[in-house]
Amino acid sequence: MMRSSSPRIQGVPTFVLALIASASFLAQPPSSAKAQETYSKGQNISPAYEGWEQNPDGSFSFLFGYMNRNWLEEPDVPVGVDNSFSPGSEDRGQPTHFLPRRNRFAFKVRVPADWGDKELVWTLTTAGRVEKAYASLRLDYIVDNMIIASETGALNAGFSTPASRANTPPVVMIEGDTVRSATVGQRVTLIATVDDDGLPSVSTRTQQPDTSDAPPKLSARQLRPPSRITVAKVNGLHLSWFVFRGEGEVMFDPFQVKVWEDSRAGANSPWSPLWRAPSVPEDMRWEVGVTFDRPGTYVLRGRADDGGLYGDTQVRFIVAPIS
Repeated sequence: MMRSSSPRIQGVPTFVLALIASASFLAQPPSSAKAQETYSKGQNISPAYEGWEQNPDGSFSFLFGYMNRNWLEEPDVPVGVDNSFSPGSEDRGQPTHFLPRRNRFAFKVRVPADWGDKELVWTLTTAGRVEKAYASLRLDYIVDNMIIASETGALNAGFSTPASRANTPPVVMIEGDTVRSATVGQRVTLIATVDDDGLPSVSTRTQQPDTSDAPPKLSARQLRPPSRITVAKVNGLHLSWFVFRGEGEVMFDPFQVKVWEDSRAGANSPWSPLWRAPSVPEDMRWEVGVTFDRPGTYVLRGRADDGGLYGDTQVRFIVAPIS
């Protein structure tokens, strides 16, 4: 649920608000055919405040995401007047490269324990439009693992199980330096280890073996039209690398599972109906080759995702031109 500028109603659970919003939307006829259009490029990006969590040391972390209204265009917006935070430092570790569509819980901003009732504002200007996300410590914005799993689609709104409540986020650690050098066209290797508790269990539809070229066998449940009001996500541990900062084409080998909500059938995305999680390496060491097409400074982020929860790591690359 995006929380760009209008807060949730005090004391009303997230899933209730989602039901109300869904009913309200369905009750309203489209004003024009244009309202139903989607776009591959040319649209703006809306920042989103997802909520806050308290850290063991008493400080707090604000969680942010965004909605890129384009299906293909991935704008780059450097930190500065068009991509900034206030008050304080304009650079709070936000992305400067924006992936398509909805990206929830994309990054965190830590604030001190005495933050009080102040607001932290993320301002983003794209496609000629200025939009802001307002973060505060209102009690109805508190986030826990169940809210994250629900809003990313691993659980139906308001639903949980003993296994989902016991689930803990994967822990991902990069092997080697977190700041590295590379040259345009040079293939470099990233290796990361992932520690996970095995929860939630892998979705049934991810367990079909690749024994032939025959079409997959679908259950009656899979063939039914979707009935939930939130996105639906397939459980299954995977690690995905993507560009968080940096302008230029970055090639990953093998292709990485998408970290944005691509719900189209056949998409390499946990939100795609027939997606299956890749095989987990026996030693839990995930390896990927990376190649840059132009010089510059890049931040690559790796997200380990078990379907319900996630853990992040990142590497900064200084990429030099070919000598």
